[in-house]
Amino acid sequence: MTKRSTSVAGQVLLLQLAVIAVVVFAGGVLTVLNERSNSDEATSREVVAVAVSIANEPSTPMAIASDDPTAILQPETERIRKITGVDFIVVMAPDRTRFTHTTVDLIGKPFSGNIDDALRGETITETYVGSLGPSIRSVTPVTDTSGNIVGLVSAGVTRAKISEQFVRGLPMIFAVVLSGFAVAAVGSILLSRRLRRQTLGMAPAELRTMYGHHDAVLHSIGEGLVVFGDGESAELVNDEARRLLDLEDGPVTRASLPESMQSMDTGIVRGELHLTDSRVLFVNQDPVMWEGTRLGQVLSIRDRTELQNIMGELDSVRSFAESLRSQAHESANRLHTVITMVELGRSEEAVEFATADLELSQHLIDRLMASVQEPALAALLLGKMSQAAEQGVELTVTEDTALGPVGVLTPRELVTVVGNLIDNAIDASKESEQPWVEVTVRDSDEVLIVRVADSGPGMSPEKLRAAMTRGYSTKADSRGLGLALVTQIVNRHRGEMTSEVTYGSVLLARIPAGDRS
Repeated sequence: MTKRSTSVAGQVLLLQLAVIAVVVFAGGVLTVLNERSNSDEATSREVVAVAVSIANEPSTPMAIASDDPTAILQPETERIRKITGVDFIVVMAPDRTRFTHTTVDLIGKPFSGNIDDALRGETITETYVGSLGPSIRSVTPVTDTSGNIVGLVSAGVTRAKISEQFVRGLPMIFAVVLSGFAVAAVGSILLSRRLRRQTLGMAPAELRTMYGHHDAVLHSIGEGLVVFGDGESAELVNDEARRLLDLEDGPVTRASLPESMQSMDTGIVRGELHLTDSRVLFVNQDPVMWEGTRLGQVLSIRDRTELQNIMGELDSVRSFAESLRSQAHESANRLHTVITMVELGRSEEAVEFATADLELSQHLIDRLMASVQEPALAALLLGKMSQAAEQGVELTVTEDTALGPVGVLTPRELVTVVGNLIDNAIDASKESEQPWVEVTVRDSDEVLIVRVADSGPGMSPEKLRAAMTRGYSTKADSRGLGLALVTQIVNRHRGEMTSEVTYGSVLLARIPAGDRS
């Protein structure tokens, strides 16, 4: 089994921890060195201040000039030493003879250290190994009222004491360094977890491979894909989706989608049909999940326009077949009636019955063929009348119906519009006690009008709006595409469809005539 490479998040975490460790601990070392340097500088300033303050006291040159300087200066310098915390304060003569010292045995002995610059009137500091060991000391001159140097004062702190003070401060420095590393490490871990979620825990090689496959699939797949994340803008839109949805190049938001797709549920969607101005789309939607967290959703879109057209033609053929069946059934009943009347010896009544029925049917056919010069529509209307009669619905074609030989719609479009409107009207009219449907198809040089009225309850503006995007039907098993397909054709020819409730529920489609050539 091939060992999986460390994920991008894991590699970034390890690199961050390594860099943080180097930076934090290097900073800690520099802080320690800087603290040590600052400690030396602070000690130098302290011993200079002590030595200068003692040298500037008026009593100091007077004590040096007295018969017993030690008796006067030793108690005072020891008191000051204890208050200031320095390790020694030495008052000496210009010839190095000590008048005071922390170690009493060294009083009267020569001072060890450099005093040449101090004898020239300067205050000096140095690190020197004296009687108490290595120390940072200062030496400053003591002058009388005439400005003559009558003695020197030296104050110092041993290196041992400085180191002891420095070591006492190290735990705080180490605590700050470790705290800084801990905080940075926690931040790196949180950042790594976020990066891991965003990269789905994949290694760089896996991401490169996935991207290559992903890009190839997106450009070769024959299905539209739109992927949304948490925001309103799509994170991915392939070429087929832009073609099917008529989307322009650039960012795509939910508002860019067809109206019916903007209000889709956010959960799993299977096989929803949505219409654009020119296409019938089959849409699926699945949430994108990772470790129980919803990252977004992906829409897959397939074009079913051709299939829907074939199904529409099949529905038309089926409708014609049903009409023929109804007419055959009705003709068989009438023929059986005529034969029975002849057998009963009532020939004259049989002839009268047959002639009246034939005249009625022929009159209807002649009227439709004269007023409707599109054979497909005339056949459709005759078939729908027989089909409606079989279902107990009275379907009439108004006297003002008139359609020329060259129309704004193709025969297929005309059959789709009129047929779907009549089918929906027949279904809706059955809710009334005396169901009826009235059809008007009339064109002029300016507009084609298709009006279908029925005795049903009618549609509210909300239902009509839904019908114009997703369809509407009173049949429970219907996918509800009838009115949507009608709207698609009407919109394609820049027409409009309205609904009103007057003498019945009326749906009116108005399509500008345009160029009929």
